[in-house]
Amino acid sequence: MKENIIVDKSFLFAIKIVNQYKILCEVKREFVLSKQMLRSGTSIGANVREAHNGESKNDFIHKMAIAQKEAAEVLYWIELLYKTEYLSNEEYNSLYNDATELIKIIKSIIISTKQNVSKSER
Repeated sequence: MKENIIVDKSFLFAIKIVNQYKILCEVKREFVLSKQMLRSGTSIGANVREAHNGESKNDFIHKMAIAQKEAAEVLYWIELLYKTEYLSNEEYNSLYNDATELIKIIKSIIISTKQNVSKSER
């Protein structure tokens, strides 16, 4: 598989999320919010990978939109874990910045793909 920034970054983010989940469970004994963070945070990369095997450009756009929604959801769980003092300032900033970057990249991919689809339909 050739290098793909969103595939790579979403996979690395999933690894960070899994590692943070382990810390939250083992050290902080927090299981409910962290499980939500785990689900949405790892779902981003899964949907990005699924998008790259989509049946059509519209399917690709749809799967990327789901990845974008999951990235927005993980921001919520990260913020909530931070505000309830389960995440340190450093952990929060790292995860929040990575998730925000994923949203920007995914949004850009969706916009450019929609423009390409629109051009090809003319």
